[in-house]
Amino acid sequence: MGGAASTDLVTPSGTLSAVTDLDPALAELAAALGVATEFADWRGGRVAVSAGTVRAVLAGLGVDGSTPAAAAASLAEHRLARWRRMLPPVTVLREGWTPWVSVHVPHGDPVEVWLELEGDGGRREVARPNHWVDPVEVDGRLVGEATVELPGDLPLGWHTLCARSGAREARSAVVVTPARLGLPPLLCDRRTWGLMVQLYQVRSRGSWGLGDLADLAQLASWAGRDLGAGFVLVNPLHAASPMPPVDNSPYLPVSRRFANPMYLRVEDVPEYEALPADARARVDALGAPLRALVYRPTLLDRDAVWAAKLEALEILFAAGRLPERQADLEAFRDREGRGLTDFATWCALVERHGPRWSHWPAELHDPSGPAVAKARSELAGRVEFHAWLQWLVDAQLDAAQRAATDAGMRAGVVHDLAVGVHPHGADSWAQQDVLAQGICVGAPPDAFNQQGQDWSQPPWRPDRLAELGYAPYRDMLRTVLRHAGGLRVDHVLGLFRLWWVPEGRPADEGTYVRYDHEALVGILALEARRAGAVVIGEDLGTVEPWVRDYLRERDIAGTSVLWFERGWQGEPLLPEHWREACLATVTTHDLPPTAGYLLGEHIRIRAELGLLTRPIEEERAVDDADRESWLAALRDAGLLGADPGTSQVVVALHRLLARAPSHLVGVALTDMVGDRQAQNQPGTDREYPNWRLPLTDGSGRPVLLEDLPSMPLVRSLAHAVSGLGTVTS
Repeated sequence: MGGAASTDLVTPSGTLSAVTDLDPALAELAAALGVATEFADWRGGRVAVSAGTVRAVLAGLGVDGSTPAAAAASLAEHRLARWRRMLPPVTVLREGWTPWVSVHVPHGDPVEVWLELEGDGGRREVARPNHWVDPVEVDGRLVGEATVELPGDLPLGWHTLCARSGAREARSAVVVTPARLGLPPLLCDRRTWGLMVQLYQVRSRGSWGLGDLADLAQLASWAGRDLGAGFVLVNPLHAASPMPPVDNSPYLPVSRRFANPMYLRVEDVPEYEALPADARARVDALGAPLRALVYRPTLLDRDAVWAAKLEALEILFAAGRLPERQADLEAFRDREGRGLTDFATWCALVERHGPRWSHWPAELHDPSGPAVAKARSELAGRVEFHAWLQWLVDAQLDAAQRAATDAGMRAGVVHDLAVGVHPHGADSWAQQDVLAQGICVGAPPDAFNQQGQDWSQPPWRPDRLAELGYAPYRDMLRTVLRHAGGLRVDHVLGLFRLWWVPEGRPADEGTYVRYDHEALVGILALEARRAGAVVIGEDLGTVEPWVRDYLRERDIAGTSVLWFERGWQGEPLLPEHWREACLATVTTHDLPPTAGYLLGEHIRIRAELGLLTRPIEEERAVDDADRESWLAALRDAGLLGADPGTSQVVVALHRLLARAPSHLVGVALTDMVGDRQAQNQPGTDREYPNWRLPLTDGSGRPVLLEDLPSMPLVRSLAHAVSGLGTVTS
């Protein structure tokens, strides 16, 4: 394909490998830009990447590799790029490091270099080591390279390296990150357990059809005080479409920086109490039929919920605000700056022109263009409305976190960061210059998805992130962490490399693109340290061995799921041998709840949807053997009696889980109520009702927040994992 011939070879181990005849210039260009031309597959074989894929991925990076001559020219341009800059765009280092930084000026010209520390930290001089570099001819003139050494005692934070040579000046970000993140003070002396919930499922009698931030506050308060839980891990609460239809997946948001106002509790907005009687009656009438839905086991209907809440919130917005409230709103808008303005503008434009910005009039494709500025002025009321919604969500997120910590939770609310964003969303419009065009993020073939996966999300370009000093990444992290005690990073491997799939190609015809993990992980650690938050990296899937070592070195927690933990011979790896720096759980949202998993629900679903790659009898036999090996481990540990029921096995598994040395232990709320329904079936879109199932008990009856204190299994699982003891290291 694409001009590259490849031949499969059988290696001595029996795995498949491949050889390719990529043009040397194309291969060298790809290597220089971090684009893999071969990779190890899930079976341990080497797979060659086609030239067509390599060229398409390079095009996504804005680089021409279409012919050998073009590839050679692009490589030469890439090598000269650093010489054209007076300073590199950013330097990310760990505390205590003393890196050298290159400064480029016309050969022989003097240059002055200094540091300006964050805030009013003042000015610092930098050392000039005796290091000679031969000048290079760039665009017909010689350019020299001076070298400066950054001090090793710089404080953590975002500083600025400044250079001046004659009339030319340059400024560059210098980011000093923690060598190790570690645990926040409240978590460092004792292991803790918490709930893992899909918030939209956690409905109460006051919910408008979906769980909301008031429900989160109530759940956290009860779980902290009555159960001794230390955190509540929620699904991503990122922003969704401002108008129906709303995407059901919380992992495909329109923006990762801003939040979803669908989670607002309308009656908790202060303006609700001040409404005239007739306006309040209209709001109450909008919520009444949705509150009735929480008693039914029907699929969750985000479109109906958001349509009603949107109308109700428009009534509240039109009622106006007290002067001090309006002043707070303006201060919020000033703090969030251009990012919030762009997001609110996109929302207003969606209402006028539809959800796909690529289908808008061409002049509206440029967020900084005059047509968008004119539209923003014309739609000023709607822009303010959508900014107001974000202000409300910010306040209710703050209230939920305060309720959690006031109840004694050590971490409180732990948020989830999705891998990417919707290809037609707000971030993909506002950050076109940072996101790769014509590329989707996904995953290569593995044992569970042998055709690979295409998640339809445009990836960040590593080169543009660096050129912008990682500001878009930093701003996103700061917003998500503002009211959080922790952050789970979905597919944390994406901070190291991502599987890029060119649009129009199947998912197995992608390749990996490298990211500067030292920068991305370091900035994550810095912003988490400042927020006092724990970081959990979801490091499941195809993981290069050194990645987990690196995360351990930086003290970023990983993830261990009981069903996936196996020893070298395929035997169950008992929790006593798991990592300390991790979140330990029995299950995950991509599997059925434990009661359903024990009954083979995951096999039934995949068989009915035609997702199995071998006969169902063989699949069931393998699954039965896996499950029986864990039951045997429970019996050997003295945790399981003869002929146990499903609930007894669920409790025993969590008692076994509590033996892990892991700092954090998570219990799925679905396990606490005996739910059996899988919330998500990977590899499906509309074939299965992903993210739409209500919380139910083992009989399929809806479970409300008010029901939890009286459910015996809730107490049994809380008791099974409570009293975890102190951290040993």
